[in-house]
Amino acid sequence: MDLKETRLDTNLVYEGSFIQVRKDSVRLPDGAMSSREYIVHPGAVAVLALLDNGNLVMERQFRYAPQREFIELPAGKIDHGEGILLTAQRELLEETGYVANEWSHLTTAWPCVGYADERIEYFIARGLTYQQHNRDDGEFLEVFELSLAEAIEWVRLGKINDSKTIVGLFWLEKYLNGWQT
Repeated sequence: MDLKETRLDTNLVYEGSFIQVRKDSVRLPDGAMSSREYIVHPGAVAVLALLDNGNLVMERQFRYAPQREFIELPAGKIDHGEGILLTAQRELLEETGYVANEWSHLTTAWPCVGYADERIEYFIARGLTYQQHNRDDGEFLEVFELSLAEAIEWVRLGKINDSKTIVGLFWLEKYLNGWQT
């Protein structure tokens, strides 16, 4: 069974500094017509930065849309034309002040397939050395370390409830227990 929907036309509803909102007319697999509204996003990276003591580098920051603080992995959007590894390296340094000498791509996840084309590329970073953070203007966050076991417990307790962080932590747990990607 062919499930593909075919775009017939597209309309730009909104264009911001890094996202677009589009509304497309589509032909469904059964030939009927419908519309799809969605966000065009450049994609993002999330970094599972492991310190020599085995702890993770984590962040606490306020997120405007839900109006609350979240515990998260270091992460950020992919700039136009930027490679995903370069994005991961840039975001780790900018937000936390760490550089890593060993990088591994872990997986790709699509967090909001019902209304956005955003993808998140997950990296493991090891061999960390602290330099100095270089946060973007208006970016405020607290950096701290947390063991993977405690982070998983925080997920269970609801203290960590950011989906990209939960996905990354669960993938890291499986990977460190021998589950290869």
